[in-house]
Amino acid sequence: MLKEGYQGCRIPSGCAISGIFSKSGERISGEKIIKSIAMMHERSNGLGGGFAAYGIYPEYKELYAFHVFYDGERSKTAGEEYIHANFAVEKAETIPTRKISEITDEPLIWRYFARPLRSKLDEAQLDEEEFTARSVIYVNTYIDGAYIFSSGKNMGVFKAVGYPEEVGVFYKLEEYSAYCWMAHGRYPTNTPGWWGGAHPFALLEYSVVHNGEISSYDANRRFIEMFGYKCNLLTDTEVITYIIDYLIRRQGLTLREAASVIAAPFWSTISRMEKEKRKEMTYLRNAFAGLLVTGPFSIILGFSGGMMALNDRLKLRSMVAAEKGDMGYVASEESAIRAIEPELDRVWAPAGGQPVIFTLNGGELRCR
Repeated sequence: MLKEGYQGCRIPSGCAISGIFSKSGERISGEKIIKSIAMMHERSNGLGGGFAAYGIYPEYKELYAFHVFYDGERSKTAGEEYIHANFAVEKAETIPTRKISEITDEPLIWRYFARPLRSKLDEAQLDEEEFTARSVIYVNTYIDGAYIFSSGKNMGVFKAVGYPEEVGVFYKLEEYSAYCWMAHGRYPTNTPGWWGGAHPFALLEYSVVHNGEISSYDANRRFIEMFGYKCNLLTDTEVITYIIDYLIRRQGLTLREAASVIAAPFWSTISRMEKEKRKEMTYLRNAFAGLLVTGPFSIILGFSGGMMALNDRLKLRSMVAAEKGDMGYVASEESAIRAIEPELDRVWAPAGGQPVIFTLNGGELRCR
């Protein structure tokens, strides 16, 4: 599933990310996010592109939408046997694509709208989110050639080996409408370019796109795998998605608290904080020390009802945020925002470790 890379000049800060969010919940065509990410073509090398979209399946909004890659019919048979044994599937179909010369060696690409079987929930004594998360991890770890790369409700991830604008055309994203769009153009340096390794990475409602490198990956992976997660997709960004799920869904942290774990302030900074804030930050740093992400990074996190952007605490990767009316934007470069909204009300470069959060109707959420 590899493709020959871009042979132009190396972009030192590599990769491109872009996000669009409508705080009013207005659904926007995928054409806009394709135009935005295409503006940063030179930051990618053709070895991975992808998108996440929220609000695209209103008719199935109460069901989990599994997007699945299969290497062939044998893995499809095994994957579907597992899904049907554990979930009531309301609809199963191939994900619509169009043939384009730039996208080759595509796997079988299917989607399933489903809910966990009540008998399986009772047997496992788990709520439906934990049961679904464990099922996704099981398929991706133990069923050879099958990979559930999207598993949230009323959202979906679309990714492939190729430049992101090619991936958008391949998946016919102009036919989808979403209140939140995220995009990634990949320039892999330490890991291979393959379909499963393209961004976004997703689990349940959470999806992540990332520009940078995680120097703490081994420490982060060892910590998170103690809680049942498995990092086996050959890309360091995968661990960030599991960290988010663990901190917010399983530990009940707020978005800002989770950001303060991932991009924790330096101890010298904490020592200068007011007493209550110092106490809070000290607790988070000590309790979740293994989840501090070090190295240069900028990420965008998508979740049901919101979007958060975050830089590493030293701001070693570029990221720009902007607003126009009820629209929020984040991208690696300002040009990618102005390509779709030339006249902006506000533009700023978020400080290192300071999250930018957009939510429906302007309220900040404590995610489940």
